[in-house]
Amino acid sequence: MTDTVQAVENMKRKIQDNWGWFLALGIALVIGGVILIAAPLATSVAVTILIAAVLFIGGLVQIYHAFKTHGTASFLWNLITGIIAVVGGIVIYVNPLAGTLALTVVIAAIFVAQGISQILLAFKLKPHEGWVWVLIAGLVSLAAGVMIWLELPSSAAWALGLLAGISVMLNGWSYIAIALAAKASKS
Repeated sequence: MTDTVQAVENMKRKIQDNWGWFLALGIALVIGGVILIAAPLATSVAVTILIAAVLFIGGLVQIYHAFKTHGTASFLWNLITGIIAVVGGIVIYVNPLAGTLALTVVIAAIFVAQGISQILLAFKLKPHEGWVWVLIAGLVSLAAGVMIWLELPSSAAWALGLLAGISVMLNGWSYIAIALAAKASKS
């Protein structure tokens, strides 16, 4: 057996032996996702504060890195981007609602851009089977971006929280599916 096949078999065995823990994790994530969706403003602000912390800490690390590479061509770039990240993290932390609004605008723009690119890709794939699914995904993404954009600034109160909740809930369902499949294959 190759190393890859052996690694897959080991993982499969571990999941089968611990399927109950995977199920518990999945249920906890689904419940957590529902809670996040039920309190979208609180979730949106929490996500924003987390991003502020990541920017602040990442900026500090980047500034440190800049001084560790002093004398190289990347010093000034690392220093400036590190300072921008630190300042951005502080600004978002001090005013998380404005940060939430800014992040919502970015997410709306990403959905619109992703939707347009998927729609264009779908028409390039058109002779191939399944191209319609790429088109549908693009239309859904474009519609979501436009809906978020048209509802600004009120969409800032729910968009990030809803997306975070859906993501957590879908992760939970995936663990539940893995657990149930592992239990069924173990029997």
